[in-house]
Amino acid sequence: MSRLKKDIKTEISYGQTGGNGGDDYYMRTTMRVSAVSITINILLAAVKFAAGLIGHSAAMISDAVHSASDVFSTIIVIIGVRIAGRKADSGHPYGHERFESVASIILAFMLAVTGAAIGVSGIREIAAGSYDTLTVPGQMALYAALLSIIVKEGMYWYTRINAKRIGSDALMADAWHHRSDALSSIGSFVGIFFARLGYQVMDPVASVVICVFIIKAAVDIFRKAVGSMVDQACSQEQQDRIREAILSVDGVLGVDLLRTRIFGSRVYVDVEIREDGDITLREAHQVAEEVHHRIEKEFPDVKHCMVHVNPA
Repeated sequence: MSRLKKDIKTEISYGQTGGNGGDDYYMRTTMRVSAVSITINILLAAVKFAAGLIGHSAAMISDAVHSASDVFSTIIVIIGVRIAGRKADSGHPYGHERFESVASIILAFMLAVTGAAIGVSGIREIAAGSYDTLTVPGQMALYAALLSIIVKEGMYWYTRINAKRIGSDALMADAWHHRSDALSSIGSFVGIFFARLGYQVMDPVASVVICVFIIKAAVDIFRKAVGSMVDQACSQEQQDRIREAILSVDGVLGVDLLRTRIFGSRVYVDVEIREDGDITLREAHQVAEEVHHRIEKEFPDVKHCMVHVNPA
């Protein structure tokens, strides 16, 4: 029987745990969350717009437009995830996952524009100085702002939980879009509340503060999306966990090299393991295959793994 006298290379490609079922779950979850998001935003925009007209609040009408714009951001998420879910082809042999990162970048840009618009509007009103001429909004606008805060913060957590569950950057970006809407509604609430007390200047001041939080969220989303586009490595914590999983396999004497790279919302792993140089090729292959199964089982976000065996 032949013996292993040189390096052998076993390359194993795989998707999420459960094969196509994992991808189907990913797509179903994204579509369900997006459908809920679109429905809520349409209803909330209608309520805000009506409250703004009845309560004579320009801030609430602007907030209604903001909620309506969130519908378009969710549509971008749907398009990005659908393209990312396409199977690999001759033109894209590694798949289309990075299109989800493209969607995240677009959402980050929209989020930054939204924050900047809120900030610029606030600064202009502060610079104008004629606060006494600003219209005092009615009580209906105050209730609508409070309702918006509760609903949009709830949508943030609902979307965020599902985004973390399936590892979707685009869905996480959409979650932060909900948070930005909640923050703008807080600004509307504070402004309307103090305007009714005679301190109209608090409305634009709150807008400027909220602008900073929204733009920071946009920058964080953009940085993460770009990291997924330039083969950024996984966190050191996840690399350590992968290394521990590999070393727990019987027959693995050590890990000579471990490389990871983020590809869209998925991870690619290249590893060189050390095995007994006197075992057969078949035995070495079985150990390498067990490494593949262990990584697949414990790290469902790993799409592709290449195992290279070095003789000890």
